[in-house]
Amino acid sequence: SGCGARPLTHCLQPGAMGGEQSLALPPGKGPHGVGCVDVMVGRTRQGLFLRLFYPCEPRAGAERPRWIPRYEYSRGMAQFGGRSPRWGAPLLHVAFGSCRVPVSWKGPFKPRSGGYPLVIFSHGLGAFRTLYSSICTELASRGFVVAALEHRDGSASATYFCTAESGQEEWIQHQRLPPGQKEFYFRNMQVHQRANECVRALRLFQAVRGGQPVPNVLHPDFDLSVLKDGVDLAKVAVMGHSFGGVTAVLALVKEPSFRCAVALDAWMFPLENTLYPEVPRPVLFINAEKFQTPESIAKMKRLSSRNSQTRIITVLGSVHHSQTDFAFLTGKLVRRIFNVGGTLDPHKGLDIISRAALAFLQRHLDLKEDFDRWEHLLDGVGDSVVPAAPPCLSNL
Repeated sequence: SGCGARPLTHCLQPGAMGGEQSLALPPGKGPHGVGCVDVMVGRTRQGLFLRLFYPCEPRAGAERPRWIPRYEYSRGMAQFGGRSPRWGAPLLHVAFGSCRVPVSWKGPFKPRSGGYPLVIFSHGLGAFRTLYSSICTELASRGFVVAALEHRDGSASATYFCTAESGQEEWIQHQRLPPGQKEFYFRNMQVHQRANECVRALRLFQAVRGGQPVPNVLHPDFDLSVLKDGVDLAKVAVMGHSFGGVTAVLALVKEPSFRCAVALDAWMFPLENTLYPEVPRPVLFINAEKFQTPESIAKMKRLSSRNSQTRIITVLGSVHHSQTDFAFLTGKLVRRIFNVGGTLDPHKGLDIISRAALAFLQRHLDLKEDFDRWEHLLDGVGDSVVPAAPPCLSNL
């Protein structure tokens, strides 16, 4: 929904134009039902935009949110993928316009004494807040509040904010590397903005906890004060994929309240070398088999040599997109266009990633759960997982 919260009449229904459901996101496997709402705070670019996943009370016939919330995101994804928006956007819209996330839209928050631990999630380059719904849903079903950010540094395929003057939407398009600019400086500037947004997301929850009114621009009917006692701010982690993975690492440097980071196939390139010695907390690096470079792995190893609790594991048979919702695509056409899909079954891949993350979060957030039954994954022990870097890089 946009600034005026008007209905999305332009979304295709299942079966329209032959666009049968090509995506089935898995529901969470944990004991909690999962609720979901979009949260936009502030009416300038400096505000915050995130999708909140949280444990909720079960509700019959609950509405399920669209996976791609607006047509503009299909256009942004087509452009990011180097395709013409004229045909790429309608194609994506036919493929995904009817797909929904298996969560309860604005479902009633399920209170818990002491509150739930919090995970701030940072998306990858060319992504946006909904493309990691499967991992966010799984974590929420296990008893986490997850805030999936939509970054405004120009790295999202598209995003927007609602202006104060007229309540109009102002869209921020994906920003390509400016001609003549060195990529490191451009990406380094972005990663610092992204990490600052992660810190500001934590500040948002601190404000709610402190009883400050925090109006939700998009959904005023969802009162954030229901989270006042619902989040345990002593148990906060940061997580992300690719550009979001290195964002999570940098967030540890900027904010001492983040107790650990989970970095999914982190793109380590944008972080300046002087900051590696400054990373104070443990990181779990979960790499795909087919993405990493020797330089990136060397940076991860540099962190693990400084912190005995940092772990690096690799999921065999997975590619970079295996850690996004795209892993669950069945359409051959879309796989060909976006060159996604590894050999590992996506449900098995999600299990490995989420269970390793849960075991790591239990260890470093001092949770009283049974996630330690998956601790072997942190040592790279198990089916389709190996310790350290991908085998193809090990002889470099």
